[in-house]
Order: sequence, then structure tokens, then C-alpha cells
Amino acid sequence: MITNSKICILCHIGLLLISATVSAHLSSNIVTREDEAPTFSNKYTVKGTLYIPYAEIREPFYGWYDSESGASRIDYYGDMVKTYQLSKQGDYGALRKIIPVTTESEVNAISCLEVNGTEESRVSPQSILPDLTGYNWIGTEMIDGLLCEKWRLVDTKGEKVNKYTMWIRYKKSPKNPLIDEPIPVRFEMKGFNTLLGSHYDHYYLDYEWYSFETPNPHVFEVDGNLTCQSFPGPGDMHTVSFNPMKEFIHNEDSHVESAFDQFRQRHSKDYPDETEKTHRMNVFRQNMRFISSKNRAGLGFQLGINHLADRTDEELKVLRGRSYSGEYNGGQPFPELSDAEKAAVPESMDWRLYGAVTPVKDQSVCGSCWSFGTTGTIEGAYFLKYGHLVRLSQQALIDCSWGYGNNGCDGGEDFRSYQWMMKHGGLPAEDEYGPYMGQDGYCHINSTKMVAKITSYVNVTSGDVDALKYAVAKHGPISVAIDASHKTFSFYSNGVYYDSECGNKPDQLDHAVLVVGYGNINKKPYWLVKNSWSNYWGNDGYVLMAQKDNNCGVTTDPTYVLM
Repeated sequence: MITNSKICILCHIGLLLISATVSAHLSSNIVTREDEAPTFSNKYTVKGTLYIPYAEIREPFYGWYDSESGASRIDYYGDMVKTYQLSKQGDYGALRKIIPVTTESEVNAISCLEVNGTEESRVSPQSILPDLTGYNWIGTEMIDGLLCEKWRLVDTKGEKVNKYTMWIRYKKSPKNPLIDEPIPVRFEMKGFNTLLGSHYDHYYLDYEWYSFETPNPHVFEVDGNLTCQSFPGPGDMHTVSFNPMKEFIHNEDSHVESAFDQFRQRHSKDYPDETEKTHRMNVFRQNMRFISSKNRAGLGFQLGINHLADRTDEELKVLRGRSYSGEYNGGQPFPELSDAEKAAVPESMDWRLYGAVTPVKDQSVCGSCWSFGTTGTIEGAYFLKYGHLVRLSQQALIDCSWGYGNNGCDGGEDFRSYQWMMKHGGLPAEDEYGPYMGQDGYCHINSTKMVAKITSYVNVTSGDVDALKYAVAKHGPISVAIDASHKTFSFYSNGVYYDSECGNKPDQLDHAVLVVGYGNINKKPYWLVKNSWSNYWGNDGYVLMAQKDNNCGVTTDPTYVLM
């Protein structure tokens, strides 16, 4: 007869045997500190995601690597952009990129662009896995339910301390079941600046699927229907855009330093000391990564490095100075349009061609966008009534309209400016009041002549595309509020801007701009919008904003004035 105590002893022995078996199994795959770091296969296929938290990037990739044949290929965002690194193509190898290209005659034509290697810059296949030479074993850790080895390399250069960590598991080789092949799980880089006392960089790659089987040679071949051609425009950063993974696997950042130097020269950036310069380059690095990654995503518009590229998110927020009070603004309702009036609206409009729009300005670090939207629509109304253009003073509104609820460089609303003007008999011209200063100042309207007297202002029917088109065509440029809180807007360069994350509710609209026209390009209806972030921003200071879904709220809260 087996007693309960004997059962407990047997259970205990069984648990010890199971534990010992599990421990033996795990320890067979876990090396000791004295062992060398594992070496990955020289032929593999891998799928994963690149995360760059500081740049708000989550970018999927799919890669093939075969060092023996001298070829690699990495696709980004599915197969939106395909990059090839071919060392045996030509004398010094070649970089190829398959992307959709839009020209004046074609829209999103799949094209092959090629950059040949040189004697000084030979092309090599690009590994998607790091070389672990010099890494040290630091223990084990569970990653997504998998027990992994943890290897680390600490690289110190001056004030920079970079820590590279690789998590690895193992799988039996199909060619030799006695060999455990390393399988990548995660690779992470954290950069710490001892001078600034902060982390300046952080990114990691999660490897979601991996095979050490030899890739099919066909994956490195370009579609036979495509003819690879050189890059159509000038520039010296093509090798970077053709092989972006190099920066993250090999910590290659010479292109960042080069681009930052060009940025500083172009925009006359002068920092007070090396500490500030280092900080600004690190901000620039993340913004540059964001721009490059989003351009690979095929958004239908392009981003570019502009004069804002060294600014933090908090500093960019200052430029969005439109306040939202939620109260009724007192404007007149927009008249209901007949079908005939809607039909009479021209297909496209651009008030710049008529001379009704003043040059683009830079509001600088002052949150005064509301004053630019206000003066822009009044300048247009003045032009339509009197036949000539006058440059009105934003500075006067910043200095003098506090009594109506505006807050100078800390934000405001267009209707509060209209109400102030209706009481004070208009607004002074810029050459009468004085130039825009980009900061709060003393009000001195009592000693200046007021012009552009308005009698009332009108709220264009919210969310109505036809109403806004009619208002633009009949009444000139229109002041509107938009959601400009997304980095895609901060670094917009060209194309029809549409961001699915952009809001259109009244309390989401944080920036005031000016609609000066509308049109249609490549079957994409747009609003032609004048910004106040200088002509270095966007397309000479302008942006084409998609009419689709009232993206970013262009039609939510438009206003214009009557004289």
C-alpha cells in the first residue's frame, strides 16, 4: 500500500527530475562568460520592425542576405521601397532602389534608381544583423516568452557611451542536428552623453521571423521590365537613402554630421557652445530619421529637412499659437448656396496670381500665427475692394488686442482680432506701425494711421467644401484653423498633404493659416494654404492640404471679413 507520504516523496522526486531535465536543456543552449559570442549565418532571410522611440518611428522591414553571392535586399513598409546592395554589380558594386516615382507625365510609376559604387566607396551586401565580435555575455532574459542569451558591447568615445545589446535564442540546424544555430530576437542601441547627462539616442530592432536557409537568388534580381537609371536630381545623400539600415546595424552616422553641417550653413545656425551644438545635432538626428522613414512609407507627399529640423517637439509647439476658447465668435452665418452658385465656382483658384497675397513671413519663435491668418484675409478683402495690395501689421495685433482675449506671442484667435479692429477703426499698415518683431511689444496705434476698416465677419459653413470654395472664389483668401501638431506637417516639403492622424474637431485645431486657393492634382483635390513659417518651409512657404475627409480641419472654422 502506497501512503500519502510516499506519494509526496515520489512527486517531489519527479519534480526534481523534471527541473533537472529542463535546466539541462536550457543550459545546453546557454553559454558561459568564457565562450566567444555566436556568429550568425552568412545566408539568411529575416523579417522584423525597426523602432526609434525618439523619432516616433515604427518601420517594418523584410531582408535577404547572402554574403557569398555578394548580394542583399531590404524592403521597407511592405514592399513600398525595395533597396538592393550588390557588390558584384559593375566594378565597385551598385546600390539600387525600386520606388514609385511621380513626374509631370506619370503618377507613381514603379522605377529603378541606381547609384554605382566607387573605388573610395565600394558597395558591400548589407547585413540586417550586427557583427557580435567584441560582445560579452551578460546573462539571460525572457523576451516575449523566450529565454534568450544577452550579449553586450559598450563603446565609449569621448562623452558618448553607446551600449549595444543583442538577445539570441537557438534552433537546431536542419543540415546538422548536433549544431545549434543562433536566432536573433532583438538588437538595441542606447546612447548616453555624459557631458549632457542624458540619453541622446535609442533604437531597437525586433526580429519577428528568421531563416538561415539560403535565399532564392531571384530575390536579388530587379524586374526585367524595369531599366535601372541614375538618380534624376542632384544631391550627395543617395547612398544613405539607398541603404538606411547601415546606420542602425553599423552605427554609421557620418551622414548625420555632414547633413547637420550643411543645415547649419544654409540656415546660419550659430550655437553658443559645444554643449548646445551637440544637443541640437541629436535633435536633428531624430528629425532626420523621421523624415527619411516617412518618405520611405509612400505617403503621397514628401518631407524635407527645413529650418525647423533642430527644434524639439516642445519648441515646434510654440509655432502653433492658435488658442481655442470654445465660445461663439459672434460672426455672421454664411448664406445658403443655390445649385447655380455652386456650379459657377471655378474648378481652381490661386489668389497669388492676381496679386492679392503678400509675401510669406516667418513668425519666428512667437506663437502669433493667429495674427497672420487675420491679416491675410483682410489684405485679400482690401485688394478686392480697392484694387491694390497693402501689407498690414501683425505686430499691431500682437501688441494691442489683449483686451479682446488675444495673448500676443502666447496665442490668439482671428475673430478677437476682427472685434478689436471694428472698435478701433481698422489696422495700421506695416510700414506705418513698424516691422514684425517676433515678440511682444508696446502698443502705439494712437500715433499711427488706421486702414482696412471692416464692418463685420462671416463664419463659413463648417465642414462644407463647396461653401469654402465659393467663399475663396468670391471673397478672396480665407482665415482657417488647422491641426498642425504632427511632425509630418512640421517637415512637409511638397505634394498633397494628408495625415490620417490629423484631427478636424474644433478643439484639435492649434494653428492658424490662410487658404489662398484650391485645385486638383493627380485626382487629389487640395486647398492651397499659406503658412507663416518662412519660405524655407514647405513649397516656398505653402502647402497643398487634401480636401479628403476634412483632413486637419481646414473647413471646420473658416472666417472672412466684409468691408
